[in-house]
Amino acid sequence: MVPYWRLSAYYFFYFAFIGAFSPFFTLYLKSLRFSAWDIGVLMSLMQVMRLLAPNLWGWLADRLGAKTPIVRGAALMSIFGFSCFFFTQSFAGFFLGMALLAFFWSAALPLVEALTFTHLGAQASRYGSIRLWGSIGFVIAVLGLGWLLDRLSLSATLWVSLALLGGILACALALPEKREARHETDRLPIGDILHRREVKALFAACFFMAAAHGALYVFYSIYLVGRGYSTTMVGFLWTLGVVAEIVVFLILPRLLHVFSLRAILLFSFACAAARFLMIGWGVEWLAVVLVAQLLHAATFGAYHAAAVAAVNRWFAGRHQARGQALYGSVSFGAGGMLGGLLSGWAWDALGAELTFTLSSAFALTGMIVLWRGWRSSAADVLS
Repeated sequence: MVPYWRLSAYYFFYFAFIGAFSPFFTLYLKSLRFSAWDIGVLMSLMQVMRLLAPNLWGWLADRLGAKTPIVRGAALMSIFGFSCFFFTQSFAGFFLGMALLAFFWSAALPLVEALTFTHLGAQASRYGSIRLWGSIGFVIAVLGLGWLLDRLSLSATLWVSLALLGGILACALALPEKREARHETDRLPIGDILHRREVKALFAACFFMAAAHGALYVFYSIYLVGRGYSTTMVGFLWTLGVVAEIVVFLILPRLLHVFSLRAILLFSFACAAARFLMIGWGVEWLAVVLVAQLLHAATFGAYHAAAVAAVNRWFAGRHQARGQALYGSVSFGAGGMLGGLLSGWAWDALGAELTFTLSSAFALTGMIVLWRGWRSSAADVLS
């Protein structure tokens, strides 16, 4: 039987932490008078560690033949790293704390994704019904903290985020282990899979998609507040995007039976190219901002679900954990690092509008790479 609620609870707290941390921690850093470059560097550490750490943890999970001990240890050490923020206001102190937090926190999600698909087995299309609880957690955290920060100081971000990290640890302790079933690809070196044309195309495209989101995750809240939006409204806008994402996860089983993974991904990239232009040049018009946030359903929800499903299909059996780790490293790690650092430079040098235009160009590049490198196939539709 699939441990639906234990897996769902983990996703709930994991993404609730992101909902508290990602939109509002940058505002806290800005209140400490860090520059845009400093903020970009600090937030990019999350992506740097996603480039390095998941591969180490994925390799270790394959060696141990178990994922949950690493997930639990990572949760505990993430709390230790985050606690550094309570004792410093210097750039060096925040750099150290962020590096520790990111190194361990980035270890968990690829392993939990692999664990979820192992539990689901032939029911892979049910992934969305579990993953949507992460989106619900994000919504509750971003709305609740946005409302709270209109009434309390920005330092409340630290306390709420720490509590959510505690929830992640509690859920990690409850996760049940499950080993992958033997697969015909187990004897193949992982390099043979990586050399496939469609695998290289997907990973390259995901790199550009993550780079496209760099400015959104680092500067979107700062951009909105600077243009007169309240923190409550900022929380609402983040929530709107995630609610749209939840709808996609609910209808995902039907989508995956009708449309190919490739078609879903290409549509998502096209939506991302349009979305970032709308954010960059249409922030003065609330209606434009609202539509842009609704496109989050495609640019993250449909995109991420289709990408992890493809990785799960290609990296089966004993390669599953490392496959998900590589996906996270190449996209959220390398691509996110480039997007975060480049947006930190562009924000001061070029301005917000051109920074988000650059994000749109990254998404368009990813779409072209995917379209040319991954040839369509009827087998891409999940049965």
